[in-house]
Amino acid sequence: MKDEVFYLVREDVLPEAMRKTLEVKKLLERGKALSVQEAVQRVDMSRSAFYKYRDAIFPFHTVVKEKIITLFFHLEDRAGTLSKLLGIVADAGCNVLTIHQTIPLQGRANVTLSLNTNGMKEDINSLLMKLRKLEFVEKVEILSSGA
Repeated sequence: MKDEVFYLVREDVLPEAMRKTLEVKKLLERGKALSVQEAVQRVDMSRSAFYKYRDAIFPFHTVVKEKIITLFFHLEDRAGTLSKLLGIVADAGCNVLTIHQTIPLQGRANVTLSLNTNGMKEDINSLLMKLRKLEFVEKVEILSSGA
């Protein structure tokens, strides 16, 4: 794998798509939008542009202060699912910063977790593998990462 090189760039010189990607991520992290689709519509951006830049641009303070990762889950609506999911996250050494859960529709709910991974005892891939193996988890994806 090629070594990653990072730059510190002033916001006013960023392309519009990158600035809008940051806006979408902020809407999602703060629970101001329930889905990527809703957030990109609110900032007048295409989903494809968001997905192109989402793992490549982060607010400077996020990367410097903490290792933060935001995970999106599509879950079956069963009693105790969120509790089990949070238990696995806690066992991995992650600190939950925010939780956003949609109202279950047709037996399914979306959950977004923002996690501080500073105290993580395993790598993110093994955590994701554990989470994906849960019978009530239909989908897990990384929305953003400041690590």
